[in-house]
Amino acid sequence: MKTFKIAVCALFLVMSVAGMAAAEDLAANEKSVHSEFVDLVPKDKVISVEQFKQIHDEILAGKREAYMIDCRTHPEFYAFHIEGADHIHAGHMYTIPRKIKDPNTEIYAMCRTKHRSFYVAGFLYKYGFKNVYVVDGGVVGWVKAGYPVVNQFAGKFVVIEYHKNFDESGTYRIREFHPY
Repeated sequence: MKTFKIAVCALFLVMSVAGMAAAEDLAANEKSVHSEFVDLVPKDKVISVEQFKQIHDEILAGKREAYMIDCRTHPEFYAFHIEGADHIHAGHMYTIPRKIKDPNTEIYAMCRTKHRSFYVAGFLYKYGFKNVYVVDGGVVGWVKAGYPVVNQFAGKFVVIEYHKNFDESGTYRIREFHPY
């Protein structure tokens, strides 16, 4: 019986090590695939938060026609977002060509930082769009720069302090919730 227990433990150890190696392979593959999508976006189409702020103001003032697409999750968007931004979850980027028909339309993709935005922008370039921009720094960069955000509950507001992991401070956490 002791030999059997040792054999089972050894099997679980081998499976755990194999599982960790497979997970490391997946993480490396994700980095490689993400890099391919980053390469699809022309370098001059990656703009800073400050550049985007000027464009944002022009769009809201009606001086420029463009789409600002927030590709974060629903809870992230409902917590707060940049005024005037449309919301299309990164997993639903395939819906964009149905909504935006002109491949020359200016599109500004943003997420929390920029990781998901590169996936969305890369796919849009693959679809045939020609003027897709990634906002480097995303919504976090926007908030850190002191620019206002909105949500349907509080209206327009400025985030005074931003922490990546609110749960570590014990203050609060963004959780999945329904907006109404």
